[in-house]
Amino acid sequence: MTQGIIDNLVNQLTKLPGIGRKTAQRLAFFILNMPSDEAKAMASAIIDLKDKALFCSNCFNITDTDPCEICNSPGRDKSKVCVVEEPSNILAIERSRGFDGTYHVLLGALSPIDGITPDRLKINELTDRVRKGAIQEVIIATNPNTKGEVTARYLTEVLKPLGVGISRIAYGLPIGSDIEFADEVTLSKALEGRRKI
Repeated sequence: MTQGIIDNLVNQLTKLPGIGRKTAQRLAFFILNMPSDEAKAMASAIIDLKDKALFCSNCFNITDTDPCEICNSPGRDKSKVCVVEEPSNILAIERSRGFDGTYHVLLGALSPIDGITPDRLKINELTDRVRKGAIQEVIIATNPNTKGEVTARYLTEVLKPLGVGISRIAYGLPIGSDIEFADEVTLSKALEGRRKI
């Protein structure tokens, strides 16, 4: 009986990205050995997430209030909007504490081969926000891969006629790395994104 309960949890955990069977087994036994109140709190947090999470009607970040906390914050610079592919990208940028503006989540990146065309993303909603006039700069922070680059180029074409400032996040060599270990694309992008000092 116990083995069936553990197998059931292991099977559920393997549905998570990056979790193989061995890791799922370790997690299952870890959860089994947790204090009951901690395990229940974890289960409750998962249920709350599924029951209460929604997309902000303004920026499409995941939230439990609409509009979200970032859009509602009086301390945010509403003249700058950072465009990202997924809500998880906002968490990464917020951890840096280097951005005080607002966000716009596309909920994906352009990939015609996968059937992800502009109408499947939140691009029209972005242009609507820009047309309202409060936004002065759009910072495109899509991923530095093929889909992200295609999306960035498309956004630039769509936004340029609207008279808003457009910038792209810089990328290249990470701090603390050695040039000799960098790949050609990373070095090329680092050289393209150089700035005067």
